[in-house]
Amino acid sequence: MKRNIHRFPKDFMFQLTAEEKQEVIAICDHLEKLKFSRTNPYAFTEHGTIMLANVLNNPLAVEVSVLIVRAFVKLRELLSTNKELKRKILDLESKYDKQFELIFKAIRELMHLEQLDKDRPRIGYKIGKGK
Repeated sequence: MKRNIHRFPKDFMFQLTAEEKQEVIAICDHLEKLKFSRTNPYAFTEHGTIMLANVLNNPLAVEVSVLIVRAFVKLRELLSTNKELKRKILDLESKYDKQFELIFKAIRELMHLEQLDKDRPRIGYKIGKGK
């Protein structure tokens, strides 16, 4: 990457901060050795990963780059699925909110009638013990 820096503009990669480096080390056990590095590592965006796959010639590096590109594609698919799911849930909520609004209105009216019934003086004879 450093020998082909002209292929990696700022929107293709960025250097992690010290805090981000510590967070990555804490999350990813296999990066434990990174803790002792004096420099902060670089992270690549989706486009940077694709460019990296084009620059590398080592068969293992190419294989890893292909897997990384596939991971980015999968993430993109999941994000689009989640957006669609969120939209569907919001649509359902708006439909049901309107229906439940009618139900709650009817319940409130029934509660109001019940209260009016309790406040009304009773007419007639009292049934029970005594007179």
